[in-house]
Amino acid sequence: AGGIALGTALGGQNAEASAGDGEPIKVRIAVSEDSAFQDAIKEVAAEQGLEIEWVNTEDWVLPNTELVAGTVDANAFQHILYLSAFNAENGADLTPVFSTVITQWGVFSASHDSLDEIPEGGRIAIPDDPSNGGRALNILATAGLIELADDAGDFPNTDDVVANPRGLEFVEIGARTIPQQFDDPSLSAVVVGTSYFDPSQGVTKESALYLDDSLAEQNLPYVNVVATRADNVDNPAWKILEKVYADPRVAEALLEENFGNSVLVKVPVETLRDKLAQLQKSAEANK
Repeated sequence: AGGIALGTALGGQNAEASAGDGEPIKVRIAVSEDSAFQDAIKEVAAEQGLEIEWVNTEDWVLPNTELVAGTVDANAFQHILYLSAFNAENGADLTPVFSTVITQWGVFSASHDSLDEIPEGGRIAIPDDPSNGGRALNILATAGLIELADDAGDFPNTDDVVANPRGLEFVEIGARTIPQQFDDPSLSAVVVGTSYFDPSQGVTKESALYLDDSLAEQNLPYVNVVATRADNVDNPAWKILEKVYADPRVAEALLEENFGNSVLVKVPVETLRDKLAQLQKSAEANK
């Protein structure tokens, strides 16, 4: 069965949505960090009658638990594979309302200039959560460093590694802390999103020993979304906000912030929800 090739959405028409009665629609949206990109979204949204309060939770669990609890109206920080794992683990019904960005991932090293230089027994840092850890293992397999079992599914883990000719050791740590370990001399390489590095580190997609093709169809699970509760999907704020994300000024802010390491993508919401349901079944089967 065919799927959808992900398309970039770097620009679009200005939104002309009305909030009604001249009063702005107000929404609280949980995120995992503050950014100039969010500032641009907030500014453009205000022009369209949408008042956004970003709620910085500074981790990857609270944006979802706060949304379930109803203290925020939505969140904007995760891809649908991560969302599927949360829903399955917590019996939640969070759902995407539109796609936002996808982050390129790659294999990076502070001590080696190519994959061939990674030594026997090299230690490779990968994320410790099931969705991002699985993505890292898939990238290492695509790069030819390991082989995964044919039935590894959407959430492969280190037990699914069926061939590891160099005897690589996988060091599982928090995805957000991996860039801070980049210079650790005990690590041969790290596998993480390019946008996770602080700009001061000077690590870009050009630095990767191997760069994943983020826009390939198989990477649909890694498309980030704005998510809300199932009972809030018809909030008129989401139609306005989707148009805001398509504004050229928002695209420019994203480019300035992470140098093309993440790109705006537009995927039909029905496609996102169908894939989420499929991923959630897989996550529940792995519980």
